Amino acid sequence: MEIKPFEIKSQLINTYKYRIEMHAHTNPVSPCGEASPARLVKIYAELGYDAVCITNHFFKGLFDNEPIYQNLSKEEKIDRYIADYEEAKLAGKELGITVILGAELRFIENNNDYLIFGVDKDILLSIYDYLDNTAEYFRRNKKLPESIFIQAHPFRDGCTLLDPTLLDGIETFNSHIFHNSKIPLAVKAAKQNNVDITIAGSDFHHPNTGNEGAAALRTKALPKDSFELTKILKNRDYILEIGENAIVLP
Repeated sequence: MEIKPFEIKSQLINTYKYRIEMHAHTNPVSPCGEASPARLVKIYAELGYDAVCITNHFFKGLFDNEPIYQNLSKEEKIDRYIADYEEAKLAGKELGITVILGAELRFIENNNDYLIFGVDKDILLSIYDYLDNTAEYFRRNKKLPESIFIQAHPFRDGCTLLDPTLLDGIETFNSHIFHNSKIPLAVKAAKQNNVDITIAGSDFHHPNTGNEGAAALRTKALPKDSFELTKILKNRDYILEIGENAIVLP
């Protein structure tokens, strides 16, 4: 009996039933974001997501120049950085949505951004010391076996693809509404360079723009934290959802 395309899609959705936002920012830790942690969680709970990753910006210029980090020690800066995640996590418990810690790293060499999962306070403290160096130096010298390092929107204006041998994955579908992330180029680069971990993220910054819930990672099991999410990614046991309608097999 012939299986129709819509039936295949339904089967995939039923199998990979948990929806996870992989790329979202909160204010004030990401000053470019407009949603507080509690508001972001409420938005995604109302959209029917099961989890959201808080991937706030993590780079030297932010820690050196933003008022919320002034006159703080390194440890205090990381505590302040994690505070948005902790606030979101509390809101998530009330609304029944899991909140996962990630970070969007940038090194001093250029404007490239990298999503990292499989992190906690201690790991972020250790990463902080590498921010004034290059991404290559970080990858060659800092071993994080429980983490996963993914280049975000590598073909957006001002960004360049890192040596793919230094990457665990590529964010092929970045759905930021105000940037052209050149998705076809990212998909092509992942395929040509045998980068087989690819993800989709809304890159949420602005409520009420249509950017919220523009993409999702769908999984069979709901990860409880950043490290369980990393295991799912490394096992390649997930699918991607774009705009609530399109299913993409990574």
